[in-house]
Amino acid sequence: MARTTEQSDAMAALPTAELSRKRGPLYQQLASVLSGAIQQGDLAIGDELPKEAEIAGKYSVSLITVRQALRDLESAGLIRKRSAKPAVVTGVGADNNLNWSFQNFTDMAMFTKDARLEVLDYERSDNVILQERFGLPAGEKGYRLRSILHGPGGRRTRVTTYFPPEIGSSLKKSDFKDTLIFRTVQNRLGIEVSVANVVIRADIADAEMAADLNIPAGSAALVVEMLFETDDQKKIEYTVAEHPNEQFRITYKASSAGT
Repeated sequence: MARTTEQSDAMAALPTAELSRKRGPLYQQLASVLSGAIQQGDLAIGDELPKEAEIAGKYSVSLITVRQALRDLESAGLIRKRSAKPAVVTGVGADNNLNWSFQNFTDMAMFTKDARLEVLDYERSDNVILQERFGLPAGEKGYRLRSILHGPGGRRTRVTTYFPPEIGSSLKKSDFKDTLIFRTVQNRLGIEVSVANVVIRADIADAEMAADLNIPAGSAALVVEMLFETDDQKKIEYTVAEHPNEQFRITYKASSAGT
C-alpha cells in the first residue's frame, strides 16, 4: 500500500544524518536530530512524525532506539505518542524565558542549542570538592575545567567541571568543544553516561562570579550541580553551572499519587 501524502511529507521533513556509536548513545543522537527538525519548523505543531519503522530505516537504527528517542522527546514536551498511530508534534521546546523542564539529557541538549563554550583553563587540582565528590584521599589531585557558556541574547553561564584522575588525565584543554561537557567524555573516551544527579540551589554572586556573568556583585544566582555517573554508578564528572537568577524560572508538576 502506498504511503499517505502526510507520511511522505513527514519523511521528507526529516534531515539526513549519519548516527555513530562513537559519538555516544544512538537514541540521544536520534532525539537531537528529531528535536532539531521540530525546533527549526520542519515539523510543525500538529504534524505527525513518520512511523517508527520508517524512522528506524532512515537512520539505520533499531526500533528500540527509535522508541527511546521518542520517549525523551515526549518527556521534553515536543511530541505526544499515540497507540497504533504515529507520534504528533505538540511543542517546540524551551521558550525565550528559559522555563526549564529538566528531565533528561535531551533537555540539556536543547538548553545549549545555539550556545558556544569558551574554555578558560584546564588543570590539575587538589580542590576539596574532588575529595568530597570522588572520594579522593587528601592531597591527591584530580582535574578542573573552567569555562563560560555563551548563549543567545548575551546569556552567560559559568561552568566549573571536575574529573577524577583517571578521567581527567585522558583529556586535554583542546578536547572541550562540545557545549555539553559530558558528551566530550563519552565521545573522546567511549564512556557512556547514564545518570545525572542534579541539585539546584540559590547563591549570592561574589565579585568573581559577578564579573564572569556580567551581573552586579551581591545579586542572586541560580546554581545547578550535576554529578554524572555510568550504569555501574562510577562517578566520572561533577559540574557546577552558575546562572544569573533573573533569567530563569523552574516549574514542576506535583502529583497526589500514593497519598
